[in-house]
Amino acid sequence: MTITGNLIDIHERRTYPAAIEISNGTIKSITEADAVFENYILPGFVDAHIHIESSMLTPVAFAQMAVTHGTVATVSDPHEIANVCGKEGVQYMIENAKQTNFKFFFGVPSCVPATGFETAGATLDSAAVAQLLSSPDLWYLSEMMNYPGVLYADPEVMAKIEAAKRVGKPVDGHAPGLRGAEAAQYAAAGISTDHECFTLEEALDKIAAGMHIIIREGSAAKNFEALHTLLTTHPDKTLLCSDDKHPDELALHHINQTVKRALAKGHDLYNVLRAASLNAVSHYKLPVGLLREGDPADFIIIDTPQNFNILHTFINGKEVARNGKSQLAFNPPQVINNFAAKHKSPSDFTVATDKSATTIRVIEAIEGQLVTNCLELPARIEDGKIVSDTANDILKIAVVNRYEPEASVAVAFIRNIGIKTGALASTVAHDCHNIIAVGVDDDSLCAAVNALIDCKGGIAVARSATDVSTLPLPIAGLMSDKVGHEVAAAYTAIDKEAKQLGTKLHAPFMTMSFMALLVIPSLKLSDKGLFDGSKFAFSDLIC
Repeated sequence: MTITGNLIDIHERRTYPAAIEISNGTIKSITEADAVFENYILPGFVDAHIHIESSMLTPVAFAQMAVTHGTVATVSDPHEIANVCGKEGVQYMIENAKQTNFKFFFGVPSCVPATGFETAGATLDSAAVAQLLSSPDLWYLSEMMNYPGVLYADPEVMAKIEAAKRVGKPVDGHAPGLRGAEAAQYAAAGISTDHECFTLEEALDKIAAGMHIIIREGSAAKNFEALHTLLTTHPDKTLLCSDDKHPDELALHHINQTVKRALAKGHDLYNVLRAASLNAVSHYKLPVGLLREGDPADFIIIDTPQNFNILHTFINGKEVARNGKSQLAFNPPQVINNFAAKHKSPSDFTVATDKSATTIRVIEAIEGQLVTNCLELPARIEDGKIVSDTANDILKIAVVNRYEPEASVAVAFIRNIGIKTGALASTVAHDCHNIIAVGVDDDSLCAAVNALIDCKGGIAVARSATDVSTLPLPIAGLMSDKVGHEVAAAYTAIDKEAKQLGTKLHAPFMTMSFMALLVIPSLKLSDKGLFDGSKFAFSDLIC
């Protein structure tokens, strides 16, 4: 098979008409042609850090959608399902991924659970991590979120990092806000990337320490605007990722959108395409083609660099997408789960007080960020109970342990979710994936939570205590067993229902899902209580 077009050569940094001969999935030759072509050929995109589970799709269903946007490979952290199902969950992702012609490169989750201040469904200690790292199906040690453990040389944390070093596999980082000497110390432990930078100054500190920066533009966390200048100043140190991509957005775009935005800002075409492909392939030593003789025939064809409409995607010489339509098949997946929670009652969500006036700590969610603020605000008290205050957008937030049926409910308060009535709930709640819910009243909160207990995982919108919609996610309470566009449509519908309750957030469920992520400052809520991520300790609700 011969493919012709204008080859965008990111190695020689030039574009020229070429004929590419492909045999048995490999590029046999590239010949400069004396012809005029309309289309352009370039390397396929690599998402340098993503949790496939956050798309609410199985790997097979994810691949079907991603290839239409020119993505040929992902560096995938199965951290979410590992927190629910342990090693069985990691193996589930690997086996499902093998059913499709897409290049998934999974890592070994380094922090299961992320901290000792929450309840997960499984634990991966250093021995389990070392065993997983020996597998050829696992390519790196995924994001080391316990950065205090690195800085204080926690023996378990360091044993996991050393296990990766022994087998020559990279170690990914996760250290939001870490700068200066601490960033240098973190990198010196052997950690080579970070996708959590939210300021340019932080990113430059980490680059100076020897790290690669992965610019993230996901459904909730969006750091492109803060970091895009790195594509010009440090093109060899910059990669692109989505981290978490909800199905409605994946139906529309993926890494291709970030590429188009970077080009629109005037960044050099070759630098941008390098960040979208070569840098990840080189850093993780991935068997992904980059349009060289002898490479796997992984590439995309676009109309022009100015329009950047993706016409065809090829993986191992086979066309997997054409004009926005996937050529990959969908296989109904096996279902695995870990869910023991039992029905709750509205009284489980009450917060009693013996004071007539008090000040409480309130989580402040921030649009487009995973970090939060800690506010100290006056509580609204009715009949000896602290209740939601919709006039000031102070709502009740709860985390329900899904693994231990008799565990008590953790309750606190949050600002910037913005619903005026009812409740939202989800079992996508990083990283332990207990049930997280935000609501105006206890009856609605309870109804939303119980609806998810009934379907053993998913997303719920309670308009009232008797009117609840759900999107079931039967696979670990994280993923659907349906085809991608069906899940995207269902998610779009329930997202619309959430916004009809009054929230102005772009992705309310995605934002809510990070309110239990204790390793990202400042104030979060686990199933065990309110947590101050800046001090790495529990915090009292009452000031």
